Amino acid sequence: MNIIAGEDQGELTTKSYKVSAGRDVIAGSIVIVAGLMFVSTGGTMLSSSIASLSGHTGGPDNLLVSAFLLNIALILFGWRRYKDLSNEVTERKAAEERANSLAATDPLTGFLNRRAIAEKAAEMISTAERKNKSIAFLMLDLDNFKTVNDVHGHSAGDLVLKEVASRIAKVIPPNSLLARLGGDEFACAFTFDADQPEIVDRIADDLIEAIASPILENGNHLVVTTSIGLSRFDFETSGIDLLMRSADIAMYSAKKQGRNRYCWFDESMEQELQVRNFLESGMRAGIPKGEFVPYYEKQIDLATGTLTGFEMLARWESPSQGLISPEVFIPIAEETGMIGDLSLSVMRQSFLDAKSWDPSLTISINISPIQLLDPWLAQKIVKLLVETGYPPNRLEIEITESSLFENLSLAQSIVGSLKNQGIKIALDDFGTGYSSLAHLRALPFDRIKIDRSFVTSILDNQESKAIVKAITGLGESLGMPITAEGIEDKDIETELRLIGCSKGQGFYYGRPLSIEQNRKILAERNLLPAPTEQLAPKTENPAVAANPIDQEIRKAG
Repeated sequence: MNIIAGEDQGELTTKSYKVSAGRDVIAGSIVIVAGLMFVSTGGTMLSSSIASLSGHTGGPDNLLVSAFLLNIALILFGWRRYKDLSNEVTERKAAEERANSLAATDPLTGFLNRRAIAEKAAEMISTAERKNKSIAFLMLDLDNFKTVNDVHGHSAGDLVLKEVASRIAKVIPPNSLLARLGGDEFACAFTFDADQPEIVDRIADDLIEAIASPILENGNHLVVTTSIGLSRFDFETSGIDLLMRSADIAMYSAKKQGRNRYCWFDESMEQELQVRNFLESGMRAGIPKGEFVPYYEKQIDLATGTLTGFEMLARWESPSQGLISPEVFIPIAEETGMIGDLSLSVMRQSFLDAKSWDPSLTISINISPIQLLDPWLAQKIVKLLVETGYPPNRLEIEITESSLFENLSLAQSIVGSLKNQGIKIALDDFGTGYSSLAHLRALPFDRIKIDRSFVTSILDNQESKAIVKAITGLGESLGMPITAEGIEDKDIETELRLIGCSKGQGFYYGRPLSIEQNRKILAERNLLPAPTEQLAPKTENPAVAANPIDQEIRKAG
């Protein structure tokens, strides 16, 4: 089906009206001419009929009768055609009105769409300037709408969107602009007195409360929350585009601060966005250049004090910014979809490096919740192991408990594939997520890692100590050894040893080490092979490793 839009559609409609109008003129002319002929022939026939009745003639002429009947037929035809064409014009006008309405509104909610609200808001700005009013522009985004769609289906998602739209319409003042911009994103605009901005705050609070109320669907209580960004038009701002962009920036700031809240736009958010965009550009260029590298945090056997392995941590060695913490770049990588390439790049470097370590040492690698949504994750990791020659039985993959909530069935498939290759699986940050015992039963974990928030406070908080004891006892009963993160001093280590934790890690054993620093430590402990047995020097671009066969050829040469 071809769809004609914009100027083409308008031009076609105009032409159709002209053709219809021309036909209306022709049909009307036929009716008028036929009417005049009807009067003329009808009068003649009437005279003939009267004369015939008086005996003066032999009756109306047959030709005259035929002409009279033809006139009647023409009148009926012309009138019918005229009515058909009139109905056609009416239908075309109604169709055009429906098309204009569809072009300006969202069919699901009846709200304006993105283009229409921009046009209407520009008109509102002109009116507000004349009346010396301010305009509040609100950008709303539902926080966990994707979960509703994934778990309950798109029909439930549509129900949520319509109900949210209804609740927004009830809270926002009359004569406001309401729009659905696409997906689960809405926008509102309304005027208010410049010296009473608290009105906008109250409306934002009411929106958050209204939207958070459960929505009943087929016996299920669906709950979504919203993050709201607010901007205001005063006479110093430059128009609707800036107003919408500012509200959008403020909305993402609200999400970053914890969601289910609102934020007013301020200039610092703009600066923060510029910094973020700068970092994102640097990351896109830095990943293929090998700027993201592995650092290693020691893991210690608490019973013997022996070094058992390392947790691999990613760091960004930026040529312009220096060493950048993962707390800065990991959220950006997850938001932009770069986390997969970044993680695999650092894994490759770590596998190539750790291949030459003492066989007793292992590597633990934390997988992002975003990566756990990739159905090919297990195959990608196994491919890296084959290409680098790193033994699967010396690798432990850590999965955070909260990441399992997104798609448990896919996580089960990925974990099963990794376990089949001899890779061990650890449940990270245990005790901070949802349905912990159900997850332990659903997935074949080899180890439990206690979240550092419990470990660091174990000496000062009896509840934390009780939780650590309970998790350790649970792990012992399930045959899963326990690793405690966040060991910062000797007293914490001693307490964990008495409780029965098998392994620990934290700053007490040293800060994370670079490849070079770590190799120096391993060499001092005789945990590296002799120099002649070590791998060939690292390539210029560690993110793109050489084929293992090529490495063996270089060694042989």
